[in-house]
Amino acid sequence: MRGNGTGLGSIPNNPPPARLLDITRLARRAGRTPTGIDRVELAYLRALSDRPDPLWTILRSSLGYLLLNAEGSRAALRLFEQGGWGAADWLSRLRGLEPVRARAEASLRRLACARCAPPGLARMLRRHLPTGIAYLNTGHSNLTARMIAALRRVPGARLAVLVHDTIPLDHPDTQRPETARAFAAFLARTARHADLVIATARATRVDITRHLAAAGRVPPLVVAPLGVTPPRPDPAALPAGLPPAGPYFVALGTIEPRKNHALLLDLWEDLARDGVRPLPALVLCGARGWRNEAFLARLDASPLLGSTILEAPGLSDGAVGALLHGARALLFPSRAEGYGLPPLEAAALGVPVLCSDLPVLRELLGDIPVYLPATESYPWRKKITSLAASRAEVSKEEGQSRTFAAPGWQAHFKTVLSVT
Repeated sequence: MRGNGTGLGSIPNNPPPARLLDITRLARRAGRTPTGIDRVELAYLRALSDRPDPLWTILRSSLGYLLLNAEGSRAALRLFEQGGWGAADWLSRLRGLEPVRARAEASLRRLACARCAPPGLARMLRRHLPTGIAYLNTGHSNLTARMIAALRRVPGARLAVLVHDTIPLDHPDTQRPETARAFAAFLARTARHADLVIATARATRVDITRHLAAAGRVPPLVVAPLGVTPPRPDPAALPAGLPPAGPYFVALGTIEPRKNHALLLDLWEDLARDGVRPLPALVLCGARGWRNEAFLARLDASPLLGSTILEAPGLSDGAVGALLHGARALLFPSRAEGYGLPPLEAAALGVPVLCSDLPVLRELLGDIPVYLPATESYPWRKKITSLAASRAEVSKEEGQSRTFAAPGWQAHFKTVLSVT
């Protein structure tokens, strides 16, 4: 696959001699519960660290840019996976960063083979990076005009961008205004400069192509479904009070408008008001997000909160796996998704899935879940009360997903690394 000459160079037929992975997002979110995009960036760091090809990583810190060679990148991977960040240095303290990020930046500075203030980025990259290096941006972060201009100074450098979805443009009402503006600028730079765009599903490729065309250019594009690694259940990692006694359901994801938790709150309040027995519990696994003040006020005022409806943010992967393992089903009434990791992970664990009827979920999950309209509560109520009333094995028509074969990371990287 070859570029059209308007980006940073051509994508050769053979793998490049070296790759430069941007880990800015991982560094900025150090210490936080990882999102789906965080997990993807980490999966790229892990996969590239396992390969013999030359590897560099780069990040924009609060003070400038840090460049890590292969040895430093592998050491950074261990820190991202295991924690153990060192003490914050005076530079991090000077910037007034939150404690974990301050320690992470200090640790990464110590691992860097080179660092620079922003004006020195082009000089640093040209000095340290080999000809023909492929830059990979998988986190929607740091794809700035400065970064692109600096890469152009490295002979033969090429640019590959993973675009997870176009939700900020397609559903701006669910985003912070600044998020939509920043994403529009990110996609415009991708259209102008990328040699390769990576989409994670055919459904998202359609949306990405539409927006890139509107921005003036559609670079070569490849579809590579993300790998799904279901969390290994660890009941010992669950906090007191979890799992609930009796039947329960899990909703997994940030509590923000797009995820449509309002439908579930309406439904549970209706069930309680109608005296439905058994009244199952609903566990909301996810942090409170943005532009959701009205819903959160309703949730806080609900008499069900703390008894039948439980919030469980910040759980470890093992705790989430344990919760899912015992749940009657994962509930996923989302209005829009770029990929939909929670239902894929639940299905891979053999947990029944009730989800919105979205093209990307149809593409990735086939006939495994029960698909329900995101705007009508009655079909959800019918399935939920049926699952809550019986502990018997559930038929596929009711959401059984014991035989689901999840996409794997090996296939993803076989596709991506053959063209970058």
